[in-house]
Amino acid sequence: MSAREETGAGGQTETGRDPAGVWLLVTLIALCVLPELVIRAAPLWGGAPDRLRRLAEGYFAFWPGLLWDWRPNYPFQSLAMFVTYSLLHTGLWHLGLNMLTLWSLGRALIDDIGQGRLAAVYLVSAVGGGLGYALLGSGTQPMVGASGALFGLAGALIWDQWTQERQLRVLVVPTLLLIAMNVVMYWVMGGWLAWQTHLGGFLAGGLAMMAAMRLGRRSARRPPGA
Repeated sequence: MSAREETGAGGQTETGRDPAGVWLLVTLIALCVLPELVIRAAPLWGGAPDRLRRLAEGYFAFWPGLLWDWRPNYPFQSLAMFVTYSLLHTGLWHLGLNMLTLWSLGRALIDDIGQGRLAAVYLVSAVGGGLGYALLGSGTQPMVGASGALFGLAGALIWDQWTQERQLRVLVVPTLLLIAMNVVMYWVMGGWLAWQTHLGGFLAGGLAMMAAMRLGRRSARRPPGA
């Protein structure tokens, strides 16, 4: 027997979920899943998945060399890659884990900040992840994955919880857990972990959340217009 959800004021259901926010998460997930589906389906029209993956990475991955003297494949690729890299993944495991994380973190945030702010935090976090990789990374290896944006959502969630409880442990404990997780992943993956992207996304997401909350408070104090 399932509980019926009825839409109330503000577009939210009686269970507190914003249907539009859920569709935002579904859209973000679809944007990440679609490239992998196209790559996996390449044999259906005689293509080679590995070749198509390399082609996609060539056009949409984050390439540090493009910030220097590399020739781009299309105009403004050096700017677009700060977002497009987050849509590609190295395979099904990478994609699946990130999408489960996106759904979990997104559902935890959407009711507090709404779909507009969630979309903004996600985008800013993706860009911040690219900046982290550009500033702290070494070498010319490409980088793909939504992890930068996801660590940004984690940073936003931590800040959101801290503003509600105002206890230092709310900031310190989850942050230390994220650091420990990165250390373990770095060791397990033999150093093939873009921790710079995780750090950049985490900081960008936290700062974006701070800004969103401050703007929200200002809007709440502003008198209604005539």
